[in-house]
Amino acid sequence: MKLISEFLKVIYERGFVHQVTDIENLDNILVKKSSAAYIGFDCTAPSLHVGSLIQIMMLRWFQKTGNKPIILVGGGTTKIGDPSGKDTARPILSTEIINKNKFDIKKVFKNFINFNDQPNGAVMIDNETWLDSINYISFLREFGSAFSINKMLSLESIKTRLEREQNLSFLEFNYPIFQAYDFLKLNEKFDCILQMGGSDQWGNIVNGVELIRKKTTNQVFGLTSPLLTSSSGSKMGKSEKGAIWLDNKMLSDYDFWQFWRNTEDDDVIKFLKLFTELDLVKIKELEKLKGSKINEAKIILANEVTKLCRGKEAASQSYQTAFDTFSNSKLNENLPILKIDKDSITIVDALKLLNFCKSNGEGRRLIKGKGIKLNDKLVVDENLVILKKEIKNKKTKVSVGKKRHALIFFS
Repeated sequence: MKLISEFLKVIYERGFVHQVTDIENLDNILVKKSSAAYIGFDCTAPSLHVGSLIQIMMLRWFQKTGNKPIILVGGGTTKIGDPSGKDTARPILSTEIINKNKFDIKKVFKNFINFNDQPNGAVMIDNETWLDSINYISFLREFGSAFSINKMLSLESIKTRLEREQNLSFLEFNYPIFQAYDFLKLNEKFDCILQMGGSDQWGNIVNGVELIRKKTTNQVFGLTSPLLTSSSGSKMGKSEKGAIWLDNKMLSDYDFWQFWRNTEDDDVIKFLKLFTELDLVKIKELEKLKGSKINEAKIILANEVTKLCRGKEAASQSYQTAFDTFSNSKLNENLPILKIDKDSITIVDALKLLNFCKSNGEGRRLIKGKGIKLNDKLVVDENLVILKKEIKNKKTKVSVGKKRHALIFFS
């Protein structure tokens, strides 16, 4: 069908859409009036990582096309744990840790979403507001009959666990019910007509749509994005160094920039469409680049995503750091820094502290494989001790392969 609403046209053209309920009616409503949509984010870590970026970008496009985004922070549902995509139960976090994570996560959105008093100004709300005060007996009497056990057992997140004979607690079994209830509460409070999320949330989202239809006469919808993996099959949001966090306190601007710069060739155009706001005509031109010239598109991708997430200055400094490191062999101060407050450190200990390796054995294997350099000179001695008195200006560059670099600084 030919789409007429600006939001749906944009996200379809850029590759955001996996599944939608009743797309024709949703399209017609979005044309007629500014609407509200939400995505939920649980507080399982002190920051979101790039695996959540596709959802954040959907909220950003929703607002840019004249609609009102709602960020639902899962202060309540985090206490239960979403079983979607998990083989085992998530760890039960203390209330103190959840509250700390909640506070830190909120900061991420301010770079992407406008929170103002305009009609399409974003709202951030915590589902703890209504979930913590639920009387369980009253809740079951009012909503229990709206959920079929047969249907819940068919949800992918639950069915997969049961088929593999992996434990699924009653605590986790409640999660889809509370997510559906979230949608109902947001529909009541904000006339929210759309819940969005990753494709692993489809069953939970449909539960919410059906609950609202059973309890009200309101028309609501669900929309999911594809769960992204790289062309080599690796999970989006992870690297060999760990999660690619959106918060610069969890991951340096340079490492964030470098993650995007190292995108696989086959993913560059897809990522430009999803994670930047570059015009599609410009992206089409970049698609023509072949061979080594595709690196130009990777640099644009890294600059644009870093600018959106970390700011223009962070993008500029990260690019300059990369240029200095790879083109001029300078010791750029914006590289990740390991500060040492003693007179020496072994090369293997330095590699571990920089998260370039996880163990002494792995560090030695990197050296044996000729993968480690100090100031661009190959390290051959596995027992090398870096001495403060032998280091010019108290700092030296350590490199793992061609793409991972850091500074060791003796204070």
